[in-house]
Amino acid sequence: MAWAVLLFAGVLEVVWLILFKQSEGFTRWSYGVAGLLVSLLSFVLLGWTLKTLPVGTAYAIWTGIGAAGGAIVGILLYGEPATGMRLACIALIVAGIIGLKLA
Repeated sequence: MAWAVLLFAGVLEVVWLILFKQSEGFTRWSYGVAGLLVSLLSFVLLGWTLKTLPVGTAYAIWTGIGAAGGAIVGILLYGEPATGMRLACIALIVAGIIGLKLA
């Protein structure tokens, strides 16, 4: 169960990133406030998983999901370049997440 919650917390990290981007530097307050609430929920869920999962593993996976997810969102939603090097680095992050889960 903790692994599923950790995955969801990581996905929420990507959601709050999108909301912060949509807030345009907090000039659109509704997106900024929604981003803050989603980020708080993400932190709370991460904290809950730390009751059973190793802290280093859980934190690395949570941030890895956020980093890879943020890079993918940038490419898909915001037209950031999808160069071979960027995609390779995202793949390395995903490989690290999988490796930590399996270890």
